[in-house]
Amino acid sequence: MNNNHHEHSPMAGRSKIAWIVFAAIAAFYLLSEHRAHLLGALPFLLLLACPLMHLFMHGGHGGHGHGGGDGPADKGADKGADK
Repeated sequence: MNNNHHEHSPMAGRSKIAWIVFAAIAAFYLLSEHRAHLLGALPFLLLLACPLMHLFMHGGHGGHGHGGGDGPADKGADKGADK
């Protein structure tokens, strides 16, 4: 039986490193040549982050009274039951 099974070819590691180096060089040149454009768009990106964080991170605190018994709708139901 042949127990020398290679999951990756020898070039897989080298090609991955080459792509990472290429991406780093490309990112450096993009940032250095287009810094004025990126810094000019920064205030708009910060303003855009507010509604995006509201949409995508809103579920982290339980939503708007859809769970448990601590929502405003549940308090109003309790007041009506006491009368």
